[in-house]
Amino acid sequence: MDILLYAIAIALIAAGLVGAIVPTLPGIPLIFGGIWLIAGVDRYRHVGLWWLLAIAGIGAVGLTLDLLAGALGAKQVGASKQAVSGALAGTVIGLFFGLPGLLLGPFVGAVLGELTAGNSVLRSTQVGVSAWLGLIFGTIIKLVSSLMMVVLFGAGWWWNRGP
Repeated sequence: MDILLYAIAIALIAAGLVGAIVPTLPGIPLIFGGIWLIAGVDRYRHVGLWWLLAIAGIGAVGLTLDLLAGALGAKQVGASKQAVSGALAGTVIGLFFGLPGLLLGPFVGAVLGELTAGNSVLRSTQVGVSAWLGLIFGTIIKLVSSLMMVVLFGAGWWWNRGP
């Protein structure tokens, strides 16, 4: 039974690493689930509470920055509050529309928000592109966080491998 659980955990981690790049998969939660499953099957001998909390902390930071990245991208170019809110709302709403929604949501939200603030179409488009670049940056952060989680898990396993 342990072998089956380890195989499921490895599949979760692998799917999570793919999800770090593919926006429709919840990469970080899948990775953490796989890590936790391995730790549990191992009865927390190699990776205990503090290691899991550190891994979860990295995952939480990665998820948060990934969700906020579009809004932060818009804010970097001096976007209006409406555009920043629109980029954040577009990101959240885009979650429900699959890959196209995730790719276009922050852009559309920022453009609509900037237009609502009374700015030109050109300025609104610039803000939208910045929000989209923020989304790309967020994906990079999510990938780095995902890899850090796996590396930290490996380090914890190695550190506590015993005599």
